[in-house]
Amino acid sequence: MTVQPRPSILSIEPYIGGESKIPGVNRIIKLSSNEGAFGPPPSAIAAIQGMAAEAHRYPDGSATALREAIGKAFKLDPARIVTGNGSDEILTMLILAYAGEGTEVVMSAHGFAMYDLVGRWAGSRVIKVPEKNLTTDVDGMIAACGPRTTMVFLANPNNPTGSLLSNEEMVRLRQGLRKDIMLVLDSAYAEYCTAPGYDAGDKLVDANPDNTVMTRTFSKIFGLGGMRVGWAYASPKIIDVLNRVRGPFNVNAAGMAAAIGALSEQGWIEKNVAHNSAERERMSEALSKAGFKIWPSHCNFFLCDFGSVERAKAADAALRSRGLIVRAMGGYGLGHTLRITVGTQEENQMVIDALTAFAANG
Repeated sequence: MTVQPRPSILSIEPYIGGESKIPGVNRIIKLSSNEGAFGPPPSAIAAIQGMAAEAHRYPDGSATALREAIGKAFKLDPARIVTGNGSDEILTMLILAYAGEGTEVVMSAHGFAMYDLVGRWAGSRVIKVPEKNLTTDVDGMIAACGPRTTMVFLANPNNPTGSLLSNEEMVRLRQGLRKDIMLVLDSAYAEYCTAPGYDAGDKLVDANPDNTVMTRTFSKIFGLGGMRVGWAYASPKIIDVLNRVRGPFNVNAAGMAAAIGALSEQGWIEKNVAHNSAERERMSEALSKAGFKIWPSHCNFFLCDFGSVERAKAADAALRSRGLIVRAMGGYGLGHTLRITVGTQEENQMVIDALTAFAANG
């Protein structure tokens, strides 16, 4: 007899992040993890450096200054905000608190892998609902919910497809779910979305405070993926639950200082959004002209469709030969595509040149 984990743990495929190295290649352009094109804001870098001499001090366990800064930046009540070691930790806390053995978690077929991974960890049955045209099927999500369903997860815009549900569809989803089912709206890419009238989720939470949560991150447009800072907005009742289960110092001091600094950087979001929108369109047009299908995206990445798994693998190899790392999508059931992060103008041109040459060579 040996020590054994719960059976559901062994069904988990470990999460694999985007690669950052290619053997034998010196200059690497990493466009596999949807990191911000311009890195961290200068104010965030200064804040991190300023914290070095205080590294021996424990951080504020309540993240008071950070929650106040988030509340001011997004016009939200700081008392209804909780911070985490990236939004991944908050998603984990939510699932472990509200799901578990004997429950079901519902997600879209091509939703973020962490919903499935943590759902299995908790012991829940994870139900993946087929999509329509790589977009969440609201009616399918509602129909998939049974008596054991306790949570529904949806990223909007979605990773890895880049697709978006309208506010009306989000409201319809919430109204179609039982009131005892929690809807978790993952808005990691909210800042990049320029769709008219887009609601990142706070309005949906305010209209449905008892059963709806919005999660956000500093890892994308704010360029702080390495600092691991995320947050959630919910009702006081749900925030109380999360504060009961989170670690006492779950966000480090440098991360909190960096996030506060990032929020204070004037024009940072506007600069990044303008660049991302223009470059994503430029890349999409160029790659479409080269003969590839580009799926519409509202994020800082897009899916390039090669029509078959074999051709996608060949394209990936062609990119890697030039030091360009993008994300293969086999793990998401989209092996015929590659997810390409929008980088700097120079990096993006390198992708265009590489894939145009690949297309020309058959």
